[in-house]
Amino acid sequence: MLDLAVSSWTGLLMIFACINFVLLISRQGKVRLTKWYSPYSQKERTKVIRELSGVILTRGPKLCNFVEWRGYKVVYRRYASLYFCMCIDPEDNELEVLEIIHHFVEILDRYFGSVCELDLIFNFHKAYYVLDEILIAGELQESSKKTVARLIASQDSLVETAKEQASSISNMIAQATK
Repeated sequence: MLDLAVSSWTGLLMIFACINFVLLISRQGKVRLTKWYSPYSQKERTKVIRELSGVILTRGPKLCNFVEWRGYKVVYRRYASLYFCMCIDPEDNELEVLEIIHHFVEILDRYFGSVCELDLIFNFHKAYYVLDEILIAGELQESSKKTVARLIASQDSLVETAKEQASSISNMIAQATK
């Protein structure tokens, strides 16, 4: 009985994909966002980005969105001028990762109002915050778009409050030093 429970539990654990890293690459090969969930040295990261950029950017639009690479699978999807790439273990579900990518893009779209590459360049910290609300340690944390939107709005509110307090403190200091 215990063996059956353990095998069901391990089967359940295998449903969720473990993402090793996330890359957002422009069509020109510029990196717009990276998030590493597995340990890679800076030299290895640079090599990974160069290799994957070469592989993904040269693929035809009619080919599938999965690439076998170094014993892993890289799942990618192009939205406008950006490629959203996630590296997973070979036994993980590619379709689930495509859904995670789409989920991330939908939330970015809601937040920025039709997200574009410039939004990610100038507001990269917000894009990272959105990604951190969706994924923790390379695993899906939150699948509800409403919950993520509420958490992001709460974070934005905290940032605005902190800015206002910092501004009032600097005004008080300026007044006191006159």
